[in-house]
Amino acid sequence: MTGCSMLKTLYCGASSACFELINDTPYYAPERFDVLLDGVKQFESETNVFSLFGLAPDREYTLTIKGAALNGELCFRTAGESCAIDVRLFGARGDGTSDDTDAIERAILYLPAGGRLVFPAGIYLSRPLILKSHITLEFTSGAVLLGWTERADYPIAVQSLTDGEDVCFAGFEGQTMPMYQSLLTAQYAEDITLVGPGRVDGNAQRSDFWVDFKSFPAARPRLMFFNRCEGVTVHGVHACNSPSWQLHPFYSRHVRFYDMLISAPKNSPNTDAIDPESCDGVDIIGCRFSVGDDCIAIKSGKIELGRKYNRPADHHTIRNCLMDFGHGAVTLGSEIGAGVRNLSVSQCYFRGTDRGLRIKSRRGRGENCRIDAVSFENIRMDGVLTPIVINLWYNCCDPDRASEYVWSRQCLPVDERTPRMGRFRFADMDCTDAEVAACYIDGLPEAPIEEVVLENIRIRFAADARPGIPMMENFAKERCRLGLYLDNVRHIQIRDVKLENEIGDKLIADHYETLETEDF
Repeated sequence: MTGCSMLKTLYCGASSACFELINDTPYYAPERFDVLLDGVKQFESETNVFSLFGLAPDREYTLTIKGAALNGELCFRTAGESCAIDVRLFGARGDGTSDDTDAIERAILYLPAGGRLVFPAGIYLSRPLILKSHITLEFTSGAVLLGWTERADYPIAVQSLTDGEDVCFAGFEGQTMPMYQSLLTAQYAEDITLVGPGRVDGNAQRSDFWVDFKSFPAARPRLMFFNRCEGVTVHGVHACNSPSWQLHPFYSRHVRFYDMLISAPKNSPNTDAIDPESCDGVDIIGCRFSVGDDCIAIKSGKIELGRKYNRPADHHTIRNCLMDFGHGAVTLGSEIGAGVRNLSVSQCYFRGTDRGLRIKSRRGRGENCRIDAVSFENIRMDGVLTPIVINLWYNCCDPDRASEYVWSRQCLPVDERTPRMGRFRFADMDCTDAEVAACYIDGLPEAPIEEVVLENIRIRFAADARPGIPMMENFAKERCRLGLYLDNVRHIQIRDVKLENEIGDKLIADHYETLETEDF
């Protein structure tokens, strides 16, 4: 591929391709621009990441972008493939009422390595499906894979009859447990691609998956579950209305999510958008989120999985994403028993989320829970209640969450249950209409956070801000327009940080070893 320095190819398959403008503006491009393919205008774009669909395999194309100041050209060649097959040839009707499960299953089994299964426009009602290696599923414009609504027809994932050291078929909220099979599942597979611009819809709003789910005999299904897979790409697909987490890569490697929309109603329970768990090498680029829980929650299991496998979340990149609504825009935890390292979040835009950059853990996550080398840069936030939170007192999702061990402010002994927090850098952030706190960072007295750097940050509070709770903890107190709050952080650096409309002191810091401030 050849081209100019302002354009980058993120993905190029047999029938679709995804591109990224190289600049420093979060999510949106500096200006609207035309997208041309071989000299013919396709559409106008206003975002840094954009896509082309309906391309021919193994063919050269010339991509051109034209704007008042944006002009560039890129030559690329689509990938080859063994075949492309219409799912309707196997009996799928796509009428929204017929059960198309068997037809889709036959088509997937029939598809050879390197093949593409095409879903033309229509609504394909389906029970859970199993994917296999070396295939592509393409949901064309107007195509919808619609989830079955009867919970009784969702099998519960099998459990091994032997205690295989590396065999695990299902997990939820950091633990292995029985789980209803997800709408799309891949187990121990590789080289799987799902491309858009169609929709994969869990249809949970028409089922009982969002009602009294704590009494179910198994954990609710995901929309897509990739267990111990390698080389998974989801490009362009609109994923929505999952029974619980929408996209859940689990102990997988080299997973890519490009130019997607992931959505669910604001009041839908546990509908996190993307929750990579104990994965290595995850790219989330150019995606838009609006869900009922965290937009992105990076996980690595609770203490049992952290001890057994010790697989940290490693080498994750989140870039040019838009979070329209969610509890946390980018969250680490709380199930991070094996830790998180080498995380980069940049050029993202958060609107209306409860918290922006949210890290949550607690005593009991274990000594393998080490979070280090985490960088958040070039972030814009509008209407985010608390832009930055690091919470080592998280009190949800565990039977002992209200115990004295969790909430005690005493300096307890460091043991195998104690998590560790390393280096965190927050830089080049512009936040408007915050309400609760600018920054709320609260470490453990017996294991303080090693280092926090805050640099080139502007946070303006809304004049009509309402009180709220900055982080979920026992005995939480409401705050309103609180400045920078840091407790139990060894080394603090604050450079060129400006607050507006805060109430009280700009900085409240306690239990630190060094505190450096410059232009603050």
